[in-house]
Amino acid sequence: MKLACLAAAPLLALSACATVPAAQTAAADPWQPQPFVQIEHPEWSRNAVLYQINTRQFTPEGTFRAAQRELPRLRELGVDILWLMPIHPIGEVNRKGTLGSPYSVRDYYAVNPEFGTEAEFRSFVDAAHAQGFRVILDLVANHTAWDNALASEHPDWYEKTWDGHFRPTPWWDWSDIIDLDWSQPGVREHVGGAMEHWVRDFGVDGFRADVAGYVPVDFWETMRARLDAIRPVFMLGEVQQTSYHRASFDATYAWDWHNATKRIAQGQSDATGLFGYYAEDESLWPRESMRMTYIENHDSNAWEGTIYENYGAALEAMTALSFTGDGLPLIHNGQEACNAKRLEFFEKDPIDWSQGENCAYGTLLHDLIRFRDANPALENGQWGATMQQVVTDRPQQMFAWVRQEGGNKVVGLFNLSAQPVTARLADGLAAGSYSEFRGNAPVRLAAGDSVTLPAWGFRLLSAGSR
Repeated sequence: MKLACLAAAPLLALSACATVPAAQTAAADPWQPQPFVQIEHPEWSRNAVLYQINTRQFTPEGTFRAAQRELPRLRELGVDILWLMPIHPIGEVNRKGTLGSPYSVRDYYAVNPEFGTEAEFRSFVDAAHAQGFRVILDLVANHTAWDNALASEHPDWYEKTWDGHFRPTPWWDWSDIIDLDWSQPGVREHVGGAMEHWVRDFGVDGFRADVAGYVPVDFWETMRARLDAIRPVFMLGEVQQTSYHRASFDATYAWDWHNATKRIAQGQSDATGLFGYYAEDESLWPRESMRMTYIENHDSNAWEGTIYENYGAALEAMTALSFTGDGLPLIHNGQEACNAKRLEFFEKDPIDWSQGENCAYGTLLHDLIRFRDANPALENGQWGATMQQVVTDRPQQMFAWVRQEGGNKVVGLFNLSAQPVTARLADGLAAGSYSEFRGNAPVRLAAGDSVTLPAWGFRLLSAGSR
């Protein structure tokens, strides 16, 4: 993409600033492969782990200032990119519950006084940067609150029903919001200007784009170029389509991974239920894409169930897979404290952090991050190694793989069933000498060896780590 053209163009004319057709940039050999992804991931996202903060529920106070006090704890946990759910004022018209949904935005250019002031938000970002974090904001571009000033000042910027009224997103029960009309240049200028404002004036490092697939991809491509001209940003899109990786997003949602692992955990599928996901991930998705493999986020916690409801005894194994298989891991606030509650979405419902005092799962998250950091083969996107299947004689139970990059090799062995399993390694892919995750004794594997794992057990082996 011609970044200089986009950086200089006024926002109203952004969609007219064309990309260079691949045919014009192709080498003399017409069969030479052409790169699909046209953006560069920021170097600091190389082995990053995401952490989602629901400011309202993150602390008893529910403020930026209180959240800032938690930064040293998050630094010790080891996460890198802090994703803040929407920080903007919430609509009052047709509000759901007492406090409303953070995704019903009344003003893209302001902060919710429930959370604090602009100065306190700036202090949070500055403190996060000083401690080595990056901060991304949740951007709700598809729709606004009913009482967003745009609805009265520019009613033509909104989608309408058949009889001419403002329209919430169809089919869903999203009655507290109304949809913007993305064919209107003014919509693009207003929302795009807000994105630039937070990056340029507050030092924000990127965005998580809510329902990104409901917004035209050319807008995201335009804005990625403009934001990168200010500083390198990281973009996470709530969408599962390869096209959004071309020139827009570093990372997108791996809904299929989340759903496949839940089905296995709940006994609706066996380990082979992951074969389709990983086959498609390797063959269809670009190597540069980061796919967010999550155990929980705000939506799944509120509407699907807690980590224990969804995963039960399989929780630790699936978490280990999300951190070591090909993908970008996410921690939703409260996971590290073994939160066993569905957090209220429209009310104040602070996380009970006392749950974490004896939380072995929180220790597992900490240790998995350290394991990722020590093994370059587990890095994100094109920096990490592709998963290669280790063939066994028990594929319905034993899910096994190798990721190898240079001198670093990681073996993952997972019993994705509620019964113990002994499986024989059918080939030499996993053969070698290793150190065990959380273990000191050396381990050696050879072709034909048998591996025994308890129900929902897993082993992670590494060689040549940092």
